[in-house]
Amino acid sequence: MEAPMKRTASIVIDLGFGDAGKGTTVDYLARTQIEPVIVRFNGGAQAAHNVHLADGRHHTFSQFGSGMFTPGAWTFLSHYVLFDPYALTLEAAALETKGVGSPLARFFVDGAARTVTPFQKAANRLREVLRGTNRHGSVGMGIGETMADHIAFPDLTVYVDDLRTPGLLATKLARVQELKRAEFAPQFEQLRSGGLVQKELALLEDPSMSVRVANTMADIARRMTIASRSTLVRFVATHPLIFEGAQGVLIDEWHGFHPYTTWSTTTNDNANELLRELRYDGEVTRYGVVRAYSTRHGPGPFPTEDRALARTLPDTHNVHGTWQGGFRVGWLDLPLTRYALAVSGGTDSLALTHLDRFATLQKKRVVTGYRVVESTLTLRERSAIVVDTSAQTEPGTLVISSFRPKLVLEDLTYQEMLGSIVAKATPVFADTTLTGEAYAEYVSTLLSCPLAITSYGKTAADKRERCTRMALAI
Repeated sequence: MEAPMKRTASIVIDLGFGDAGKGTTVDYLARTQIEPVIVRFNGGAQAAHNVHLADGRHHTFSQFGSGMFTPGAWTFLSHYVLFDPYALTLEAAALETKGVGSPLARFFVDGAARTVTPFQKAANRLREVLRGTNRHGSVGMGIGETMADHIAFPDLTVYVDDLRTPGLLATKLARVQELKRAEFAPQFEQLRSGGLVQKELALLEDPSMSVRVANTMADIARRMTIASRSTLVRFVATHPLIFEGAQGVLIDEWHGFHPYTTWSTTTNDNANELLRELRYDGEVTRYGVVRAYSTRHGPGPFPTEDRALARTLPDTHNVHGTWQGGFRVGWLDLPLTRYALAVSGGTDSLALTHLDRFATLQKKRVVTGYRVVESTLTLRERSAIVVDTSAQTEPGTLVISSFRPKLVLEDLTYQEMLGSIVAKATPVFADTTLTGEAYAEYVSTLLSCPLAITSYGKTAADKRERCTRMALAI
């Protein structure tokens, strides 16, 4: 009698501001397993997870799971994901040109997932343009707009299941279009004069567009599989699961520096909830991905930013974007990473990436804390910090080693307060000569979190694992 299959699940999230290497980590994990199911559990088509193969192929994964280069791998978009059918078809076509045969045949999306419409995508871009110099760093994919509409106008929400019924879909789309047109009509002339969003304005003003969009969406739906949670239940019984997060914990909707955040839960929480819903009782490993140095794409607090470092470490796949803005680089921020670990929903081990690039730096340093004058802190701010009592300080100053999670999840004033605290503080730097595994162990020790994976390049072959999983695939 054959022994029962050992059930395993992995969760991969980013403990920074994003772009730490979730995609390449998922690609590595997928190659250690047999026919894994990559489950997306937050965000939407704004994800940009880069995977490189040893033969030179590269793909920026958006809605397909980043393990899809692995033969037999599947993608499942859960109901937490915001689905973009237009982006899906473009990505499927791109994957086919790169040797992934019939990717839509290995793609499932929960019918309860919300769908981003072209009208909400257009409104997202109009709104960001109107913010001027106060942009939030949106990528212009309509994620926040769709979530805000879902809360304010739930009857207008387009679900994936609606794509099966073109008549109902066209009615909903017409109402969404009219809502957005009415909202921005007073600013149409101002927006036209800017010249940046002419296509978006035309989309909102064309009365025939709702029917055309409905027909296109319905056609796309016929080419893919609309599933449900029961489909994922069946997968659990026969396949290992890899939950792939999007964006980073430090821009989480409830834990990031408001208002420079995403409308998405970027912690482990959604994946943890899915596992509870599935009554999953197998092995679970939660990975927190961290770069050897810090990055942030777009505006918002970034205490360790170093513009000279950005020039030294240009990023191939992250450049200045029309909607998101510039790509910024700084030193590894241990206080914020500790905070991310505290609010992550349970992280078992670290995956430390870009060690090869860090090793090339002549000057190497990390930020171990923030020095702040205690009298500048309000009582509430004082209660939000974790003080490093072992640090040597001048009288009247404190060294912050991390921040405390808030007690009320919906309290966004707490998130604004964290930004005000770091604005008053000065980073405490520690220089180091360590590289490679020695630097990785140093970071692991300072974060009090075990180290599972280290990465020295773009491909799966450039990864090292302390307890290798490669044997599982043999």
